[in-house]
Amino acid sequence: MAERHARRGFVSAPPSLRLDGRLAIVTGASEGIGRAIALAYAEAGARVVLVARRADALEAVRSAIHARGGEATALTADVSRFEDIGACAARFRAEADDGAAPLVLVNNAGNDLTKPALEVTEADWDGVHDLHLKGTFFVAQAIGAIMIARGYGKIINMSSTWSRSAGAGKSVYCAAKAGVSHLTAALSTEWAPLGVRVNALAPTAVMTSATQRALQANPARAAELLKRIPLGRLSQTADLIGAALFLASDASDFMTGDTLFVDGGFVAAR
Repeated sequence: MAERHARRGFVSAPPSLRLDGRLAIVTGASEGIGRAIALAYAEAGARVVLVARRADALEAVRSAIHARGGEATALTADVSRFEDIGACAARFRAEADDGAAPLVLVNNAGNDLTKPALEVTEADWDGVHDLHLKGTFFVAQAIGAIMIARGYGKIINMSSTWSRSAGAGKSVYCAAKAGVSHLTAALSTEWAPLGVRVNALAPTAVMTSATQRALQANPARAAELLKRIPLGRLSQTADLIGAALFLASDASDFMTGDTLFVDGGFVAAR
């Protein structure tokens, strides 16, 4: 096989999406996208630090990973709170003390807001931006410092198709997610020379339990979303796993500053 690849001009085997030996911290890991990514990373060989606000839900994810033979620890924290971000960094630094494991951060914690712009309150604005922008930046800052000291790391921020498109009632959420994508690009230019790759992952509507409840309450909204997705369905958490593994693995080592859309064609068709 190696000789055949050499004759065709291949210089090495294709990169693997395995994460053996890596240490990953996933925020918002108690449910939905964060839970799915945490489980996938553990299955791919990473040790995972799970972060979310609900201790009981986190413990369920940790137990599921252990039942599959994986390694995970759980930390209850709210990453919109600066003091909790410090606790996350301290736990991650302690887990990384052996100095050998390549480091991965998935900045997934988030919330949604669909509300007419004239009805948005200051509390609405702060609630969305404190979690999506303040939390994303300061978690990246805290964990990025550990990566920079090692000379290597992968940061994956959770953006959205709403970073590149717009819809009624989505003004605050669109602004936050556009900010996440632009923040990703800005951090990537600063930290690339230091060995840290920073990318974003942008799904369309993903059928988590929260999304299902929202769309069941608003069938017209569900129908509108489906019309905008050329592949003709809403996404499942499983649809994001390949991209999440790619961005955390050696396969994406020459990629930084990008927002990777996994959206069934939503943005292309806008």
